[in-house]
Amino acid sequence: MIILGTNSIKDTGYDVANSCRFDDGSNCQMRRAGVAGGNQDKFTLSMWIKRANISTDHPRLFTSVASNDDRFEIYFENTDELHIEGVDNGTATLNLVTSRKFRDVSAWYHILLAVDTGQGTEANRAKLYINGVLETAFGTSTRPDQDGNIGINTNSFPIQIGEAASYGVDFDGYFAEIVFLDGTQSANTDLGEFDEDSGIWKPIDVEGLSSSKGNNGFYLDFEASGNLGNDVFGGTDFSEANLATTDQSTDTCTNNFATLNSLINFNSGVFSEGNLAITSGDDTVSTIGLTSGRWYWEAQRTNTTNEAHIGIGVSKGFFSATSVVSSGDRIYVRGGATFVSAVSNLGILTFASNSGTPATISNGDVIGFYLDLESSTKNITVKKNDGATPIIDIDLTYSGEEPIFPFCRMNSGCASSWNFGNPIASLSSANADANGFGSFEFNPTKGGVDYFAICTKNLAEYG
Repeated sequence: MIILGTNSIKDTGYDVANSCRFDDGSNCQMRRAGVAGGNQDKFTLSMWIKRANISTDHPRLFTSVASNDDRFEIYFENTDELHIEGVDNGTATLNLVTSRKFRDVSAWYHILLAVDTGQGTEANRAKLYINGVLETAFGTSTRPDQDGNIGINTNSFPIQIGEAASYGVDFDGYFAEIVFLDGTQSANTDLGEFDEDSGIWKPIDVEGLSSSKGNNGFYLDFEASGNLGNDVFGGTDFSEANLATTDQSTDTCTNNFATLNSLINFNSGVFSEGNLAITSGDDTVSTIGLTSGRWYWEAQRTNTTNEAHIGIGVSKGFFSATSVVSSGDRIYVRGGATFVSAVSNLGILTFASNSGTPATISNGDVIGFYLDLESSTKNITVKKNDGATPIIDIDLTYSGEEPIFPFCRMNSGCASSWNFGNPIASLSSANADANGFGSFEFNPTKGGVDYFAICTKNLAEYG
């Protein structure tokens, strides 16, 4: 899906500072031993997630597994339905598979599971809320018998996030605000609320729930970059595997940043690092489109084996059966030298001659994009390594009828990393925009004019 904003487009009053980025190719995970004396029939799990690379391998979100006959798991089916499964002594006591699919890599989802098998009404023994709304449509729906156990909450059941202990099937994307309460079935309003103006579901401060955490409860907010598994409730921290300080992200459920869109994936491109890195033959665009404002982002060539196209284009004509940019107006840097291309058959984006200076683009070079859709004269300026002389500097005639997107085409053997303000390790300097958002290699200003990271808080103000 492509968006001009998301469920976090406005200032919510409560801000989530950080998330944690999990890369399936790096086998990222967190793990903590189970605690004795937990409650096996009453608990609440709340988490915000943003999917990145869509896998067909049943990626696990949360597991607590003693054995194949005693386990609790939440994961996505290979057809993208959400599956919640509890097995006690070899018997499936909880088995919920949603009818709908979860494939939107541009948005954050809030998943809340509230269990109390002591409830007299069967439907109340396991309640699933998505973005604050009770889920009622299931392809499979089995709930526990009254007072039945679910395989979780003892010292025999370690808790694992992002990967299954026995299956090695990794989640790819972002986690934020993970809360687990042992012995409490919470209401949805204990962990979020609907915005009174927009009706959008948003997070609330949950630190006060520490008194309800029970023996096995915890709260992960990912704000300590050196200890991403820190339990804010004060219990035992999670151990981390294949996660680094640079996997702490500011892409959150209250300020959603652009990434590359892994659903727009022609020619079998390989996405990684939360959809901020891409390798080999692929056409793709960003998850957020732009129609007004001033915007800055960066791309880095990380492999120059073959030709890459890195630039901007309008959305119309991107989505044919075989290519993103088979038609449509666009401007890009190509290969080892600056090359400006246009297909103006749509008449949405046209431009005068390039006043920049061609330059060789080598492995490791950082290409900075300054897109001005605010001034009376629209403009795109592209710099290599923040050089004084742009390699592209073009005035635009832009109709405004179709969003403009950052886009790239990676030919076979080529690779690049992208920074819309939410960097990975290779693009991790601390240059924020004038609103304090983003972390860029170079200062996002041009000629004394401020340009902004592509995130929903900036979109709310300028987009």
